[in-house]
Amino acid sequence: MSVTQLLAGKRVCICGGSGGVGKTTISAAVALGAAAEGAKVAVVTIDPARRLANALGLLVLDNEPRRVDPGALAVNGTGVRGELWAMMLDSKRTFDELIDRVAPTASRAREIKANRVYRELSTAVSGSQEFTAIAKLYELEQERDFDLLVLDTPPSRNALDFLYAPRRLAAFLEGRAMKTLLRPTGLGVRAVGRGTAPLLGGLRRITGVDLLADLSTFFGLLGGMTESFALRAAKVQKMLTAPTTGFLLVTSAQREPIDEAIWLRRTLARIGVPFAGVVVNRVHHDMLSGREPSQLAAPLAEEIGPALTRAVAQNFHDYHVLARRDQGNIARLRHALGGHSLLLVPYLDDDVHDLEGLWRVHRYLFSPEQERERLIAEVVA
Repeated sequence: MSVTQLLAGKRVCICGGSGGVGKTTISAAVALGAAAEGAKVAVVTIDPARRLANALGLLVLDNEPRRVDPGALAVNGTGVRGELWAMMLDSKRTFDELIDRVAPTASRAREIKANRVYRELSTAVSGSQEFTAIAKLYELEQERDFDLLVLDTPPSRNALDFLYAPRRLAAFLEGRAMKTLLRPTGLGVRAVGRGTAPLLGGLRRITGVDLLADLSTFFGLLGGMTESFALRAAKVQKMLTAPTTGFLLVTSAQREPIDEAIWLRRTLARIGVPFAGVVVNRVHHDMLSGREPSQLAAPLAEEIGPALTRAVAQNFHDYHVLARRDQGNIARLRHALGGHSLLLVPYLDDDVHDLEGLWRVHRYLFSPEQERERLIAEVVA
């Protein structure tokens, strides 16, 4: 099984998992591999560290997909037959673009974006980044002719916020509280004002900010636009659960990420998000073919002497412990997944930070099983 088979028939691939397991690297390698096979692919990241741009050899990414120069992608005679595009989400800009889309007029859109409540909502409110990420993904899926969209998500607890965001937004916009605030009579806003007037009045005296006026203006401007937001949120939710979407779970072989991967897989099944498979990254493999490190002492001493033998044997022992730990954790993950495919990417000598490293990871993701086993054997050797 390879990534090509896992993502057969998919137009959207969401790479999720706990932090620090290499999701950005795997996302970029998946996109690179699909482009190498001839597809037109866009990879979207919300990673503020800009590692994706660095890995692709780009100085900067912005809020619109930018095509990566095919010539720059070629390494050691290997290149792409398709197209690779990349972007890094700007949450505020995406929110602004969404307002431009649903506002009835350009002047209404400008008024909303100038409102202080909106500015806070679009930048600081929990979940705004996750919602705008999906809104951008939906826009690309609907309006661009990409064969595959690959999304690099935040750590998994936030990734669930990402998956729940459309449903939560729709529930909020359709709820009684929002309908009360949006009543044409303004009674809803005045009701809020009565209970909080002393606090808001004090805030206005100290800061000069008339929050109640800003709230009243904001909800008045929003008006009937909530229906457009709710409709869009429903469409985004439909995209996330469509059979053309696949969630590719990325984990390392350590105990905590494995535990979280098992929990996340069960949660995905419960909320109905299609599951593509699992990539286990940075796996320590048994380099001793079942032997114990102590068995190496005698043959090593003959080759390099007793002093150096002790240091080398200790290094083998430490790595062997990690390999045994990884084997146990991966076995537990296999059992919990009940037969779903696992793709193992070995622990590499160097951190993946450039195109050469991405191509190396790509080989473990896209090669047939026998070829992948040969590559892993080379690493072990």
